[in-house]
Amino acid sequence: MQPDSNTSLTSEQQQALEAATFRRLIAHLDERKDVQNIDLMILAGFCRNCLSKWYLAGAEAQEIDLDIDAAREAVYGMPYAQWKTEHQPAATPEQLAALDKATSGQ
Repeated sequence: MQPDSNTSLTSEQQQALEAATFRRLIAHLDERKDVQNIDLMILAGFCRNCLSKWYLAGAEAQEIDLDIDAAREAVYGMPYAQWKTEHQPAATPEQLAALDKATSGQ
């Protein structure tokens, strides 16, 4: 993300703003546990699992030793298995159909 040409941000300021934005996104998703990953995928094309994978990719790009479980915990705020047990019901047939339609480009 590039700052507007009218804005003079240092790279440190830009990085701090991006980090704050990411933290706010994670907090927002934590506040909205009622929003399921499949619903996010249908509407936005990404979900908490995607964020976890992007987090891991960022760590790998910086040669930081991190595994997918730690990345998921950073995004979910708890171990992924616990999240699934506490907050993720099975997808409905309607959700699965909507996801199929959204990802098939129709």
